[in-house]
Amino acid sequence: MNLTFFYAALAFYLFSAAGYLLFFARPEKAKVAGLSLGLAGGGFILQLVYFVLRWSEGGRIPVTNFFEAINALGFGIVIVFLVMELKYKIPTLGSFMLPLVIVLMAPAALMSGTIEELKPILKSGWLAIHTSFAVLGDAAFAFACIVSIMYLLQERQLKHKHLGAIFHRLPPLDIMDTITYRAQTIGWPLFTLGMITGSIWANSAWGTYWSWDVKETWSLIVWLIYLVQLHLRTLGWRGRKMAYLSLVGFVFVLISFFIVSRAGVGKHSF
Repeated sequence: MNLTFFYAALAFYLFSAAGYLLFFARPEKAKVAGLSLGLAGGGFILQLVYFVLRWSEGGRIPVTNFFEAINALGFGIVIVFLVMELKYKIPTLGSFMLPLVIVLMAPAALMSGTIEELKPILKSGWLAIHTSFAVLGDAAFAFACIVSIMYLLQERQLKHKHLGAIFHRLPPLDIMDTITYRAQTIGWPLFTLGMITGSIWANSAWGTYWSWDVKETWSLIVWLIYLVQLHLRTLGWRGRKMAYLSLVGFVFVLISFFIVSRAGVGKHSF
């Protein structure tokens, strides 16, 4: 039953992405952007129902295999996008963010959606708390990365004085720089809480707060990268340098999420 809502949510996101891309190509079609936002919101509601049903059917938060994990990450990105879109009202964000959601979630449609038995060691209330913080942190970093790509595209247009179609569709550089920073200030505390709750859970399950598990090590690297970025911001770093650092940070997030977790090594593999 839960998979029906997953496929429906994916369809809504697909139509939303198509609408946002049409709006990017034809910005005079403002109503298309509004419709696309509504479709993204509808997809969010459908995916929320999927999430609740799967949690109820499986008896635990659905984030413990690859199918569920990429669903959760896509869901987190949609949450961050909707919050930021409602705050800043920049429809162009959807032209970049919804295609990312499709790229992340579409492979799940080809995977088995069977609910797997949870390992006894993972049966803990900390599972939902730890993974929720970690996934939302990753989602905020993904959002910051996409806005950084938008920033670099706009900056390139200005640098080469190609003030064409893309230039007029993207927000001003200072706005995108601010949004990237805001997303990181949301993502880093959430990711930090994910690491803290994970350490508490590890101590109760394995008797140690930190074991230098491969995933733990990569998470620490990600945490340090974004900490450095936030610190450099206080020293006056802005613009292109910070955009590139945002891209570097998210590359490490992707490695941690898609490669380290799939390597079958350590406690965090799925």
